[in-house]
Amino acid sequence: MSPRTSLDYHGGRILGPSDRFRFGCHPGVACFTRCCRDADMYLYPYDIIRMKRHLGMTSEEFLNTHSVVAIRDNPHFPHVMLKMSDAADRACRFLTADGCQIYPHRPYACRAYPLERAVARQSRGPNRTAYYGIARHVYCQGHAEQTTWTIADWSDDQDLADYEAMNDQWVDVDSIFRTNPWGDQGIRSPALPMAFMACYNMDKFRQFVFESSFLTRLAVPAPRIEAVRATDEALMLLGFDWVRRMLRNEGPLA
Repeated sequence: MSPRTSLDYHGGRILGPSDRFRFGCHPGVACFTRCCRDADMYLYPYDIIRMKRHLGMTSEEFLNTHSVVAIRDNPHFPHVMLKMSDAADRACRFLTADGCQIYPHRPYACRAYPLERAVARQSRGPNRTAYYGIARHVYCQGHAEQTTWTIADWSDDQDLADYEAMNDQWVDVDSIFRTNPWGDQGIRSPALPMAFMACYNMDKFRQFVFESSFLTRLAVPAPRIEAVRATDEALMLLGFDWVRRMLRNEGPLA
């Protein structure tokens, strides 16, 4: 979390389903687009799928052009961060005079704010326990707006559901990475770039799946193969399952 951010868990409590919070973000708010500058923003694998597809780029082109890969709070696996411009205010590269160039496909961190979501790593599946608080940047005046929301209201308004479903799948893989699954080799392990490819570089992973011995060595059901051919989302979920199997031998690629 940025030092310019604090968390307000709704008066000391985690935000409940019926609790309401005040927030508004529009050109009439004095700080409008301030959060689009000098942002320290993590990108999830699904964020990259949405953005690179909208921009007509390959995953590798997007990663090379619009991201910074660095070791941050997890010393065992790199994070992918959104690259800011080189301008003095370090504005987001997608910020234009008319607003966000990729607004319908903006990253989860952009669309979820001010909700701050955390999930219980020990729970899995569609019933995974999620917790919500309210994040406050010190400069943000949107919290003084009069419109009120529940979690469900904000989720519907910002189209969070697909992002959260995909991000919840990522949590399982991220939890493995945080245990140093590479052994004595650590981040120098040759398995790490393979895992990174399967999570973040869908175009390269697609080549790996269909142009190597991947499908002859692993029992992937035919319906799943067809789904993987059709969408990057299905491919990403196959990548997550493959990483789990590669590093933890956790079940078939059903």
